[in-house]
Amino acid sequence: MHWGFVIVGYAVVFGAIAVYAATLVIAGRSLSRKLPNERRRYLD
Repeated sequence: MHWGFVIVGYAVVFGAIAVYAATLVIAGRSLSRKLPNERRRYLD
């Protein structure tokens, strides 16, 4: 079996998941800054 292809495949998948997660966090933070203080929800 060609282990190089397997390793590269896993690296691509986990890299794509990491980029997607980072994009979600950045988008959520920018949206939360635009929301007025009285509309924000805080977890207690």
